[in-house]
Amino acid sequence: MEDQDFLLFIKKVKDYTSIDLSQYKEAQMKRRLTTLRTKKGYNTFASFFEAMTKDKELFYEFLDRMTINVSEFWRNPNRWEVLEKTFLPDMLRKSRKLKCWSAACSTGEEPYTLAMILAELNALKDAHLLATDIDDGALAKAKKGIYSDRSIRDVPSHYLKKYYKQENLTFSVSEELKREIRYQKQNLLIDTFDTQFDLIICRNVMIYFTEEAKHLLYQKFANALKPGGILFVGSTEQIFSPGQYELESAETFFYRKKG
Repeated sequence: MEDQDFLLFIKKVKDYTSIDLSQYKEAQMKRRLTTLRTKKGYNTFASFFEAMTKDKELFYEFLDRMTINVSEFWRNPNRWEVLEKTFLPDMLRKSRKLKCWSAACSTGEEPYTLAMILAELNALKDAHLLATDIDDGALAKAKKGIYSDRSIRDVPSHYLKKYYKQENLTFSVSEELKREIRYQKQNLLIDTFDTQFDLIICRNVMIYFTEEAKHLLYQKFANALKPGGILFVGSTEQIFSPGQYELESAETFFYRKKG
């Protein structure tokens, strides 16, 4: 009965939101959502779904739990340094107008990190910088651009002084960065992607998907890159056999579109 309850919940969520939970790893997704459901006092997923459709805050909490909005600026700093010192300068030698996308951007730390680096390279004003996520709540936080001191612990000191304003224990990013990023709601699994990107960043998201969903997404990302474009993935998301997607390893966790 318990399995049936969860399977029916998956179907109802898909009908209601177009989010297909069957594309996520079932054990960890079910465990996470069961914890939330129990914490909120619901004995079944049926009653939890009913409540979710009537309570916007509960619905946003479900999305938050499902997408694990845990992010920070300069996550794995040495990888960002490779982007800053190697790949972006190389791209800028070919064109000053870069088209970049932070996919599954969560609460905005990733696109703001990219925006700071582009600003330091005098390339932000000319860049087209898109950031997307499935969670309206996360996108609202990203647009506000206010963060805790925990989020900024890896930010290099000169970036911290230049692009943040501290207010008590929070840090807000500068308006210069905010106005250059276009935020948009997007379901990676079902929505079509724009094309001709120089850079796509999608990190620490694939680990939640099934192998079939990963395969679909890597193909979609590869199709969205221009020849020579770079896909930047998370530290646990190495692509095995990138050639099947017309990608090649360019550096650890960076893949280049062939051609």
